[in-house]
Amino acid sequence: MGGLWLFIVCVILGGLIIFFTTLYIVQQQTVAVVERFGKFHRATVAGLRARAPFGIDRIVSRVPLRIQQNNIAIETKTKDNVFVHLSLAVQFQVDPQKVIDAYYRLAAPIAQIRSYVEDAIRSSLPKYTLDESYEKKDDIAQDVFNTVSSEMSYYGYIIIKTLITSIEPAQEVKNSMNAINAAQRQRHAAQELANADKIKVVTAAEAEAEKDRLHGVGIANQRKAIVDGLSASFSELKNNGLSEKDIMSILLTEQYLDAMNTFAKNGNHAIFLPNSPNGAEDIRTQILSAFAAKQS
Repeated sequence: MGGLWLFIVCVILGGLIIFFTTLYIVQQQTVAVVERFGKFHRATVAGLRARAPFGIDRIVSRVPLRIQQNNIAIETKTKDNVFVHLSLAVQFQVDPQKVIDAYYRLAAPIAQIRSYVEDAIRSSLPKYTLDESYEKKDDIAQDVFNTVSSEMSYYGYIIIKTLITSIEPAQEVKNSMNAINAAQRQRHAAQELANADKIKVVTAAEAEAEKDRLHGVGIANQRKAIVDGLSASFSELKNNGLSEKDIMSILLTEQYLDAMNTFAKNGNHAIFLPNSPNGAEDIRTQILSAFAAKQS
């Protein structure tokens, strides 16, 4: 009876061993590479799978099909001999149709991708100056993509995207670039300030010229008004029977007295006039004599 139980236990244990060594699970987005007696047998996709027990079939690798990223840092120089540090991100995945090539042809795919990227960068970046490398960053990344993609496809890898995440020259170069940029901005600011001062000067000059013009127009209008007034007064006095000589005497004396009045109003409080009883007559005589001399 004891031998029977021992036999049953052995059968159960053997069944469990066969069960666990035969069945296996492959996760989603993963391919299991199965070898039989050391030779590739098949590649199985996600799900519950079976294999020959007792080590006949052996799972040698579980190859992920998800997109992976390899971050690479490279130092190289530009066309104008400036050494820069580039940071790149290479996104790749195993081609589901070439899982066997991806596993058996490359022992270190990450290192291989890095080698191709470094070679492509050192061929592409020296075509551009430092300033151009910032502007043409996407073109450089595309050159790297084209080179690496064509090479890695042979080994069963798909290059999804190559991204240049940063371009960093030496600190001394960055300081120089900042100094140049600051100098350019200061020069631009100085030019703007000079243009603003020029506009102020021109505007002030134009305003002064307009002021002088308007002042001249005012004086001309004033003089015209005086002439018109004198002409009207002359005509009115002449119509009243006065001779031209008497009219001129009256008008000139009136203008003289108006001038003296204006002179006093402008702050000049001392006016020298003849002190004789005939002073006014002398003034009138002098004005008429001067006018007669000018007419002759």
